[in-house]
This record gives sequence, structure tokens and C-alpha cells, in this order.
Amino acid sequence: QVQLVESGGGLVRPGGSLKLSCAASGIRVSIYAMGWYRQAPGKQREWVATITSSGNTNYPESVKGRFTISKDNAENTVYLQMNGLKPEDTAVYYCNAQKLTNNFWGQGTQVTVSS
Repeated sequence: QVQLVESGGGLVRPGGSLKLSCAASGIRVSIYAMGWYRQAPGKQREWVATITSSGNTNYPESVKGRFTISKDNAENTVYLQMNGLKPEDTAVYYCNAQKLTNNFWGQGTQVTVSS
């Protein structure tokens, strides 16, 4: 059974930082394309970051330079370091794992950026 368990969300002031974790079981993050997505109330889920099995990373312009995705293959965990947080970053953040036709999601962790 595949599980992706996110943690690290919370309330942070604008300009602050948070580091999200996604602990995987049932799959190896070393051979999957791992990603982070987010969904704000009333909006569609949007892509935030991707790290390929070989370690290449990619980001949309909205978070480029502020967010960093990484992974620890030994710990089977993926991370999202978020710096310079803005109120518009407020959303539920989801971990995603993709390989061929396999596509798995975590349950999400809430990030709220507010003063």
C-alpha cells in the first residue's frame, strides 16, 4: 500500500519560512518523479515543484527563487523549503508521486501565511 504523508505546515507571517516533508512508503522516491502541488479555497490545484528521479528540479514562475524541492533517497522523503512566503501562498499543500501510469497523492498539509 502506497502512502505519502505530508507534515510541516502551519501558520507563518509574510516573509517567513516553512519546510514541508513528505514521507513515502510503498514506493521508492528514488525512482519516482516527486512533486508538490497546492490548492487554495475556491481555486484549482496548481503545480508548485517537481524533482525527477535523477534529481532535476523545476518550478513555476510564481515560486521560482523562493521554494526549493529536495529529496533524501535514504530516508525516502521529499522536502519543500519555502522562503519569502506571501499571503497568496496560503493553501493546502499536497505531495505527489508519478511513474508511468502510477499517480499517488498525500492527504495534504495546510499552510497559512498571515500577519
